[in-house]
Parts: sequence; C-alpha cells; structure tokens
Amino acid sequence: MDRGRLSMLLANERTIHQDRNPGSRAQFDGAEHLFTGVPMTWMANWSGAFPLALAAARGARVTDVDGHTYVDFALGDTGAMAGHSPGPVVDAVRRRMETLGGITAMLPTEDAEWVAADLTRRFGPTQWSFTLSATDANRWALRLARLVTGRPKILVFSYCYHGSVDETFVVTGPEGTTVSRPGNVGPAVDPATTTVAVEFNDLAAVERALATGEIAAVLTEPALTNIGIVLPDPGFLDGLRALCDTTGTLLMIDETHTLSAGPGGCTAAWGLDPDIVTMGKAIAGGIPIGAFGLRDDLAARIYARVTDEGADIVDVGGIGGTLAGNALSMAAARATLGYVLTDEAFARMEALCVRLTGQVEASIARHKMPWSIIRLGARSEYRFCSPAPTNGTQSHDAEDAELDEYLHLSMSNRGVLITPFHNMVLMCPDTTEADVDLHGELFDDALARLVG
Repeated sequence: MDRGRLSMLLANERTIHQDRNPGSRAQFDGAEHLFTGVPMTWMANWSGAFPLALAAARGARVTDVDGHTYVDFALGDTGAMAGHSPGPVVDAVRRRMETLGGITAMLPTEDAEWVAADLTRRFGPTQWSFTLSATDANRWALRLARLVTGRPKILVFSYCYHGSVDETFVVTGPEGTTVSRPGNVGPAVDPATTTVAVEFNDLAAVERALATGEIAAVLTEPALTNIGIVLPDPGFLDGLRALCDTTGTLLMIDETHTLSAGPGGCTAAWGLDPDIVTMGKAIAGGIPIGAFGLRDDLAARIYARVTDEGADIVDVGGIGGTLAGNALSMAAARATLGYVLTDEAFARMEALCVRLTGQVEASIARHKMPWSIIRLGARSEYRFCSPAPTNGTQSHDAEDAELDEYLHLSMSNRGVLITPFHNMVLMCPDTTEADVDLHGELFDDALARLVG
C-alpha cells in the first residue's frame, strides 16, 4: 500500500468532513464547560478532529445538526442494537412515565421478574440482579466471586474489554507478566496485584495461572470484541470450562457485545455453561441497564457466606447505585426483549450481516488487500491483516490509525456510520438490504481509491 497516497486521501476526507459539518464543528468548539469538549470523553474519539453532533435518530438512521442523515452501523457501540427509539420501548417508557409514574423509587416492579425470567430462558442462569451498566454488573459479580471462593485475583485475556472495570485494564507483558494496558489512567494499584492476563486461545497459559489457586474467576467474552472480533479456537471454551471445574474457579461470561450472536448470545448459540453471565447496553433499547445472572448453586453458596460471615450484599457491600433496577429501565428491558430483539429479529439481522460480510470479503479479494473480516452473528469487523488474529495482542498489532480514519471518514462523508473506535458494523431490526448494499458500495469505492 502506498502510504503517501493514503495520507493524501485522508487529508481530502478530513477537509470534506470539516466543510460539510459546520454545525457539528461549532457545537464542539463552543463546548467551553465540557471536559474534552463532549459530555463523555470517548465521544471525542471520532475521526476528523471533532464528532458529529446528534439532532435525531430513529431505527437505523441518525441525523446530525447539519441535516445529514446516515445509515447507522455503529448503533451506539451495541447500546442501540434494538434500533434507535424502537416503538415498543418508546410506548413502554411513556406508559411508565406518563400513565403509571415512578421513574425510580427504590421499589421493585413486576417487570423485573418478567425480565429476569426471560434472561433465564435465553442464557440459563436462574438468579438475576440489575445495574445501570455492564461495567457495574461485572464489578459486583467479581466481588461476589471473590467472596464465595475466598480468592483474591481474577484472570482476563490480553486486550479484553469489560467496560471500565479497574481489574481488566491489563495486557500480557514480557515473559508472560501482567502489566497495565497502554494508556491506563491512574490505576489504584499495580494491576498484577488483582489480575492475571494471558492470551486468548492459550489454554496452557490458563492452566498455569489457575494452578496457583489464586484465581477466583475467569472473566471473558466468548469472543473478543473491542480489539476486533477474535473468535475462540475449536475446543477453547470447552477447555476453559473444564479447567475452571478442575480448579474450583468460576467461569464468568460477558455477553454485552456478543449478544449479537443470537437471542441468548454465544451462551445459547454455542451451548456454554457459565457460572455467571453479565450484560448491559442492548437489552433495554437504549435506556441504561446492566445485569448479571448466577447459577442456582452459586447463589446458594453466596447466601451461605452471608449467613456464616455476615457479608453485606444489600447495602454497603460494594454494589451501590440507588438507580439500579429502576422502574424505567425494567419497563424498557421488558419491551425490548419481548417485542424487539426477538428470535425472528435476530435471524433477519444475522442474514443481513452474512450479506455485508460477503460483500466486504469480495472487495478485499478484488483489490488484493491483505485484510480480513470476522462475523459474530449480526456483527462484523474488518481487520488490517490476514489471516484473522487469534488473540488480542495480534489484533492490537494489526491496528492502523490512518487506515481507520480514512475508512471512517470515507464512509461518514457519504452517509454511513461505523463504530468510531474500531471497524465494527452491527445490524439492528430496522437495517435493510439497501443499507447493507450502500455500505458495500462505499467500502469498495474506498478501497478502489486507496489502491489507485
């Protein structure tokens, strides 16, 4: 690839972005009281020096303040996998707010049991609790894992993603050590104090780590996501389950992003048997939520610790968050699971993603690019290497900031959004074949201009 040509093309796309989005630029430049210029710092992570500013969104479409409408394959990095403002969720939220009243009252509603029962049907674990994010679900579940096992550490995979859980900002260092992930901000302690990091798909490394008897839980996505989609090797997840059983370690599966694999995520699609499942984002149609589910036998062990040791699991024990499990979130989750992210919707979303993945593969082959694309149900991601990575470090090493920005701007300047901080495309129930085909045309055009 001609890097000079890439730089020229990227400069042109940056100019187009700045010229066509004066309203977004003005909003960003005028944000004098917003730290980093945006309400939440990661919103600044768009290509082109400033983010697009939202005016409206519906279904698979987003409109910015300059009046441009985009086909949205970013979908809030999975938070809007049900589509933007799906009708059943809007109706449920309106009913909760206008008719019934009571957005948050620290009181349970009947919706909570319905949602928990449906998550049991989809994922297996029978005892559920709710938070406001997957980060909080992971944090609390890890505390419970340490409580019930009496062990201090967790195991994660290098370049994993589990929200902003402190213990998980780690990578493998020289000679298999555990070190802070590059850019980690203000870690409270040396991460090796709390965590062991090994490479995904390396069962031997997992076995060595679990043999120490220090590990309370293995926390993993069934396939890595935010570092590019990295699929498990055949037998890896079964081997992980077996090693956890042998060593008395809990297996904790984070389905926040891998829900794209189907109605019950990879847990159902691949027949997994976790002790704990965590999730967030997508299950309430854009209303903040998180959840974790426990197997019956694990819940019984936790209750025994409460009885024997006086562990406080209802007040100051570490969960916090008086808004967790609020009436509005539960109403939104019931509507999303009951009427939007249905079995039928997932089947259609996956078929669309198969179509998109095939188009990208054809373009990569046609233009002889040494790239790859990996699909996980309704979600795909292209990576600048071939063959596809098999662990997080390999995927990280395949990153190319200039290529990322060129592809993102080339798409957004012509009406398609992909996830800003990685090359992920996601289907929602409102995505159409025409949307997929537009992405395919723009992707092919971007590659054609790149190779000349």
